[in-house]
Amino acid sequence: MAANMSWGAFGKATELRQRILFTIGLLIVYRLGTYIPVPGIDAVALRNFMEQAQQGIGGLLNMFTGGAISRMGIFALGIMPYISASIIIQLMTAMVPQLEQLKKEGEQGRKKINQYTRYGTVVLATFQAFALAASLEAGDLASNPGLFFTASTVITLVGGTMFLMWLGEQITARGIGNGISLIIFVGIVAQLPRATAQFFASGRSGALSPGVIIGVIIMVLAVITFVVFMERALRKIHIQYPRRQVGMKVYDGGSSHLPIKVNPAGVIPAIFASSLLLLPTTLATFSRQTGPVMSTILAYFGPGQPLYLAFLGAMVVFFTYFYTANVAFKTDEVADNLKKQNGFIPGIRPGKRTEEYLDYVVNRILVLGSIYLAAVVMLPSILRNELGVPFYFGGTSVLIVVSVTMDTINQVQSHMLAHQYESLIEKSQLRGKKRRRKGPARR
Repeated sequence: MAANMSWGAFGKATELRQRILFTIGLLIVYRLGTYIPVPGIDAVALRNFMEQAQQGIGGLLNMFTGGAISRMGIFALGIMPYISASIIIQLMTAMVPQLEQLKKEGEQGRKKINQYTRYGTVVLATFQAFALAASLEAGDLASNPGLFFTASTVITLVGGTMFLMWLGEQITARGIGNGISLIIFVGIVAQLPRATAQFFASGRSGALSPGVIIGVIIMVLAVITFVVFMERALRKIHIQYPRRQVGMKVYDGGSSHLPIKVNPAGVIPAIFASSLLLLPTTLATFSRQTGPVMSTILAYFGPGQPLYLAFLGAMVVFFTYFYTANVAFKTDEVADNLKKQNGFIPGIRPGKRTEEYLDYVVNRILVLGSIYLAAVVMLPSILRNELGVPFYFGGTSVLIVVSVTMDTINQVQSHMLAHQYESLIEKSQLRGKKRRRKGPARR
């Protein structure tokens, strides 16, 4: 497939080119929105505060919001409320029979669940926006604190999140790649030049030794290589199809493979676990005032603390298993589809036995996949606290960038392959017409 990829073929793929331009245009709109400030913010106080917080929690927030939180832009909440609402609805789908029945109703049920997800996004975004507005007032970052500031901040931030959700859906439907993942991807990439400059500036000032800088560069390359290898790793299960008779013809049975990724859940567990544990620290950072309960939470669950790392790893493992079982690779549906297609795993009876065997295989694969994902996610916190390395040179950002890049490239290749098939079919039809025209002339 890679050999057939060329600029000439890309130039002829008009639909693919339009999809890419559409995606780039919407991502530019997103980046412009991060520079539009929320009304009523004291810009000078916010700038001074973020300069102090940039080395700590500020770097974490900027990664998920594309720098909007440091400027308190209209997209300061980012796309996290939508992701959180999606995971909550999926959790409820596995536990509530009514939602599970909706999921089995096909397209109409899926639309209804998406509607519930949007409602959940509004609720979560409203709660987070109100908490953030209260924190800004408590931290003396609002120029005119009061009811009007709170209302305008909540409306602006909730509207920004809903607009981002719409942008992501439009990119997924009419563009190229997964829209939600691309929004987070662009936010990370936009912050990389600044983070890289700060990292090398720390080396020039003597804060980091040359050995540490070289070691971090080697570590980043090793993590990228490791992530690519693990995201490409597959467990192939042999599938056999029996001999079948159609009319008077007998067709020999074929065979194929059922691929199971080592990490079927992708980056969703890492994003959700990180954003969930980030919420109390975010509120405490902007309010600058912590009560005894919040102080205790921050003391034990602050980024880099042992309990924080333990809970982060446990949540990543849990969401990896949950998301795989309920969304990424549903063994009951796979077993049912194999049975309908008359396919079977050699030595395993179709139906319930196949489902049990797939559960057995997937659960053991996910032991390796979840540990890999948790280790990569916890790496930035360890580096930031032990070596003082900027947050971006870590696992979560690398994992998101590499995974989204690979997924987008795969979709581009799929569109290119489909375009090449269409052109081949058109050429064969034209050749057939030419041959039919030559027939009567030879008589």
